[in-house]
Amino acid sequence: MRDPLDVIIIGAGTAGLSALREMQKRTQHVVVINDGPWGTMCARVGCMPSKALIAAANAFHARHTFGELGISGSSGLAIDLPAVLRRVRALRDTFVAGNLDVTNALGDRAISGRARLLGGGRVSVNGTELRARRIIIATGSTPYVPKPWLALGERLLTTDSLFEQQTLPNRIAVVGQGALGVELALALRRLGLDVVAMGDGLTVAGLTDPEVNAVAISMLRHELPVALGDKAELSAEGAGVRVRAGRSDAVVDRVLVALGRRPNIEGLGLDALGVALDAAGVPRVDPRTLQVGDLPVFLVGDANGRSAVLHEASDDGHIAGLNASAERATFWKRRTPLAIVFSEPTVAMIGKKFVELDTSQVLIGEAHFEHQGRARIAQRDSGLLRVYADRQSGLLLGAELCAPAGEHLAHLLALAIERSLTVSDLLRMPYYHPVFEEGLRTALRQLSERLPTSQDSDLARCER
Repeated sequence: MRDPLDVIIIGAGTAGLSALREMQKRTQHVVVINDGPWGTMCARVGCMPSKALIAAANAFHARHTFGELGISGSSGLAIDLPAVLRRVRALRDTFVAGNLDVTNALGDRAISGRARLLGGGRVSVNGTELRARRIIIATGSTPYVPKPWLALGERLLTTDSLFEQQTLPNRIAVVGQGALGVELALALRRLGLDVVAMGDGLTVAGLTDPEVNAVAISMLRHELPVALGDKAELSAEGAGVRVRAGRSDAVVDRVLVALGRRPNIEGLGLDALGVALDAAGVPRVDPRTLQVGDLPVFLVGDANGRSAVLHEASDDGHIAGLNASAERATFWKRRTPLAIVFSEPTVAMIGKKFVELDTSQVLIGEAHFEHQGRARIAQRDSGLLRVYADRQSGLLLGAELCAPAGEHLAHLLALAIERSLTVSDLLRMPYYHPVFEEGLRTALRQLSERLPTSQDSDLARCER
């Protein structure tokens, strides 16, 4: 290998592989160092296996609607949890395999081992020092588990261990009601397990709009017990675990800890870079360049603690790859913020969140789905969409929702915000009937009636 290398990439997750793709367009003098399993967190233990589990759970849960549709015999359906989990792992392995093809092709330029920074252009791994013109740090993240709870051993589950289970016990507590906690608590309940959910905050799934949050909590509580606002306390109880949070007290077989993830930076040697670190031990990173100060070092993906979603991690790697191969870093505009939680109804946040708004300068339009035509037909007639627009110009600013087909509504809104569309612009789009998107039109028309630029028709005038 060349000494110095052009780039060392530490970490072979989504961000690291995205950076590698950019670097390989320009040089082959690249080394990837990875500590632990190869194949990305998303494919192994994150986005993909969780959605495979959710798909099985929602399919089994649909039996409750069969009678109203005139379909009999649903009481004879049963779930085979070992078979469900085998399918999850089989699908997971195919997703992982695609990523492994990329790193396997590197040969001896893919190094398994724990890297440690020795300075701005030096890295130690397996007792060997490597030097490079640029370093990209993409070490990912690890599920956070409070240290006292570790004594419970295998009675604790995280996403790193959940999908490796051959089967699941009947009684499970899910501690943490962020995006992942909400998704998995609901999925496990829909698979027929006895589930209790707990969160120390008063919001769920990352929502900040109080109206949408109330709908999401109501949706969850319709299917399982949810205790919010108190920290959970865990203790051994025979072969199980006693879980207490406020007035909630349950004994379960396993506890799924979903308290978020922490950057994998322990022992990485970030202090050797000679820059200030925050309370979490992470240096300041410009999200437009991913560069650490003016050093030839880039910190990307979950490792920088900015946004733990795949498309942002992929963009991080892409930007770092471009800048690490250039003499000067380019500033890149980031995409419209978009977060989706695969609950039912779907939770999503697009553009500016409610908590980020100056409410004196904003109008809010909303749509309820209890009486929306397509939602009633599909037996998905619950949920709320709230859309935020500038009160003078009608420019779309953001939205939060807990609504059926929310992932599609979210992408439509993200596109509109990205293109700087106004309420009037989006109302000029055709809305087929009957579709869930008619709910969005309802919210937009509500906004339009209150805007100073309101017109008599959604249609644009044309010349004769």
